[in-house]
Amino acid sequence: MAGIKQFNEDQALERAMHVFWRQGYGATSMQQLAQATGVLRGSLYNAYGDKQTIFLLAFARYREHYLGMVRQHMQLDDPVAALRAYFAYVISSMSEPVPPLDDTPSSRTRGCLTTKIATDETAMDEPVRNALRGMLEGLAEVLEERLSQPDARARLTLSPKDAARLLVTFTRGNVVMERIYHGQEELQATADSMIQVLFKRC
Repeated sequence: MAGIKQFNEDQALERAMHVFWRQGYGATSMQQLAQATGVLRGSLYNAYGDKQTIFLLAFARYREHYLGMVRQHMQLDDPVAALRAYFAYVISSMSEPVPPLDDTPSSRTRGCLTTKIATDETAMDEPVRNALRGMLEGLAEVLEERLSQPDARARLTLSPKDAARLLVTFTRGNVVMERIYHGQEELQATADSMIQVLFKRC
């Protein structure tokens, strides 16, 4: 780091993540990050150097938490139940309200942070692209690991690797559908249909 941090870094990065989640990458300024984190802009520059570094650190924390939660749901004994729990978590997460920048509540749902950044052309520098790839590849690895277990492999209509790749792609489409319809029940029903396609005798 460029300087010694004299603030709660975990708290600052958590608040910064919510700013990026609400506004996207390109529309977020260092001044807005300073206001949201309660850290002077000069102190942020001194500690991190630039906005991209703050985003990458905040996103790394998000990735660790997200994949940890997915791994937890995928540990259920029955693979079909595990996937249903995984989708329930994903749908619930993206259907939560947008975190406010101040005390003003929002009626908008927050969607998916990874997808929001991926569709922001101003965010497509290679370090950011690598972070997004790492997130999606990490998600595929967690899913493939569970689907490779004998109880799942014997029932899959695809290889565990192909099934995991399809599920990751499917969740990106579900993000778009949530933005349009805002219906958790419909999204879960569609996810159940995907599971039926992937598994024999569900």
